[in-house]
Amino acid sequence: MYHSGSAAHQAAGTATGVLDPGSAELRDALLYQRCTWCGTAMYHRLLCPVCQGSDLRTERSEGTGTVRHSAIAHRNTPAARNVSMVEMAEGFVVRGRVMGPLVGIHSGDRVRLSTAKDPVRGEPVFQLLDEPYRAWR
Repeated sequence: MYHSGSAAHQAAGTATGVLDPGSAELRDALLYQRCTWCGTAMYHRLLCPVCQGSDLRTERSEGTGTVRHSAIAHRNTPAARNVSMVEMAEGFVVRGRVMGPLVGIHSGDRVRLSTAKDPVRGEPVFQLLDEPYRAWR
């Protein structure tokens, strides 16, 4: 028996509870994918990096994470800016910017999502949860 792709896709989308990114409640949320086969969380992928599955469910992140790597970038900008890799509580890693003094951002710092998209770069922006000036005391 032959099933049309659109009917199968509609049924799969309904069963997995796909979120509508255009809705007002999700406008400033950080959305990620979770593989329905193995449960791996990932950010902006077409296939699961673990099992190569394509059945991905969109979920909303709690917005908290830990800085895994932070660097100062001088390229293509008039001023230095922070570029960080943040491991979110759900298990995926996202590239973004952490607000605060460039010398005050370290690996292991806890952060919370401030806005889902930087107006210039389109990357998530985070703020430090811990005291940013701890090294200066």
